[in-house]
Amino acid sequence: MQSKLTKAARGQECTIQIHPYCSMNPETTVFCHAPSESKGMGTKSPDYWGADGCSDCHDIVDGRRNVALPDDEILRCHIRGVFRTIQRRIDQGLIKI
Repeated sequence: MQSKLTKAARGQECTIQIHPYCSMNPETTVFCHAPSESKGMGTKSPDYWGADGCSDCHDIVDGRRNVALPDDEILRCHIRGVFRTIQRRIDQGLIKI
């Protein structure tokens, strides 16, 4: 079951934006959970720890698509996307501080 935080990804601009692979197609955007200590085989990070990502960026961060970028650059893009997504959820009123 999706939470309000993950459902909010639908139709949004990609926040991960892995250049030059990002399609920037909001029709394919889903919530992409970021790595964390709680993530393991068959589990995902909490729904506040992820980013809105297009299908291309999602495939890259999940390792389904290999690209000519170092892993640390892919992680940097994903974490930058997490920051942007958290800010977006605050602006949407889904996360209150």
